[in-house]
Amino acid sequence: MARIENGRQSADTTSIRTISSSRIDDESSLGSDSEINGFTSDRQTDKYGFIGGAQQHSQASAQDVPPEVLRQREVKWLDMLNHWDKWMIKRFDKVRLRCQKGVPPALRGRAWLYLSGGKVKKEQNQGKFQELDSQPGDPKWVDVIEKDLHRQFPFHEMFVSRGGHGQQDLFRVLKAYTLYRPEEGYCQAQAPIAAVLLMHMPAEDAFWGLVQICEKYLPGYYSPGLEAIQLDGEILYALLRRVSPLAFRHLEKHKIDPILYMTEWFMCAFSRTLPWASVLRVWDMFLCDGVKIILRVGLVLLKCMLGTREKLKACQGQYETMELLRAIEPRYMQEGYLVREILEVPVTARDVEREHHTQLKRWRKNRGELNFKPPPRMHGARLVMLAEPPRRQDLQQNPTIVLEVPPPTSQLKKGKEEKKSKKKRSSMKKSQPIMEVPNPYPLSIDPPPPPPPTEPPAPPPVRVETAEAVPQTETNSTHQQQEPPTVLPPAKESLLQRSTQSLCSTDQDTYL
Repeated sequence: MARIENGRQSADTTSIRTISSSRIDDESSLGSDSEINGFTSDRQTDKYGFIGGAQQHSQASAQDVPPEVLRQREVKWLDMLNHWDKWMIKRFDKVRLRCQKGVPPALRGRAWLYLSGGKVKKEQNQGKFQELDSQPGDPKWVDVIEKDLHRQFPFHEMFVSRGGHGQQDLFRVLKAYTLYRPEEGYCQAQAPIAAVLLMHMPAEDAFWGLVQICEKYLPGYYSPGLEAIQLDGEILYALLRRVSPLAFRHLEKHKIDPILYMTEWFMCAFSRTLPWASVLRVWDMFLCDGVKIILRVGLVLLKCMLGTREKLKACQGQYETMELLRAIEPRYMQEGYLVREILEVPVTARDVEREHHTQLKRWRKNRGELNFKPPPRMHGARLVMLAEPPRRQDLQQNPTIVLEVPPPTSQLKKGKEEKKSKKKRSSMKKSQPIMEVPNPYPLSIDPPPPPPPTEPPAPPPVRVETAEAVPQTETNSTHQQQEPPTVLPPAKESLLQRSTQSLCSTDQDTYL
């Protein structure tokens, strides 16, 4: 039985509520959104946050990466994010390869923001989102947005509760975009795009990511008239002729226009079609290489479902064909299989642009000029960055949560002791070795001085001073006449008198 919530009858409550007796108010701040909406702790979510539904994680639809490989990829991505401009300009092929392998879940939100150019856009428009968020918004778009909130991923714990934090942030992002681009307003397909971004980043970052997707990657998709999506449908149809001629002839035979089956695929970037593990891998490549990835996914699904004669026998008409495309076999959407097939499709950005010009000429010939002229489309993250070169400060990583917790006193003492020991070590390294000087007054207990490394210089000439000043001639004669002095027995020496040198020795002149 459906339950009345906030004055509206919920049509989807019977499918997602497991406990009908729950009487918790949806506006309560107690517990998580899943608890508020009737889910208790015994109902477990998968690793992506889904409580149920077709997009819930399963071993059959996803491939798990070993933890050691995941840690290695995280280290590589952290290095890329710290030097983003250099990697994008000089080693973009390596960035593309790592996006094809899959962005680590812990860094996916940050990587998406950098790939899309939302990080640069945010830094160059500081305070813009807060300004838009504070405005009431156009009542026409506000009412439509409020009606669409509960339809976005109702099985995800972030959006399962009416009025929960997920729906509140989704409303803020969509309302801010209608104020940022009032000429476009709001399109229902923008809601799942914004919801996917909100699962990985805060509201402000999700807003600038949505802006970049709508303006750079899929320009004109959400404008009135949906002319850009119709044009890309014709591009998909023309590329299908080359990739799978059998599927192309079948669709042409039954006159099935691309707009009938590819609108939700392209406008929601397959976020409501594929299993969630496959959605994330597709988005990793889409934000790196642009719309050609979306076209490749569409070509793979059409080829798998309509590319063989056995498959075509089961759909003899337009209705059967449309039912087949609405219920794609899970094996074709499995993460590993789908990614391999996407990478093997021979469609490049140049092929997309060439076909775009061809279809645009045909459109103008049959229907006239486009009513809404979108900005030029950017095929990938590298072209987005080159179109608006960032400043160095725009790419600096600012932590969203900063904790300032004083360390305990024991850690402070340890830190001070470590700093002191480091200073002593550095001073010992910097100080030059001290030359050892022999002690001129050694004691008996002192060890003998080490021999000098080199021969000492020649001693200066001996200088003998007499008590009386005598002329030179007289001193010479007196020295010749004097007898050699008698050797007296040495007196008893003290410890201080045993020095071999004196202040006025003949071997070393020392003048006081």
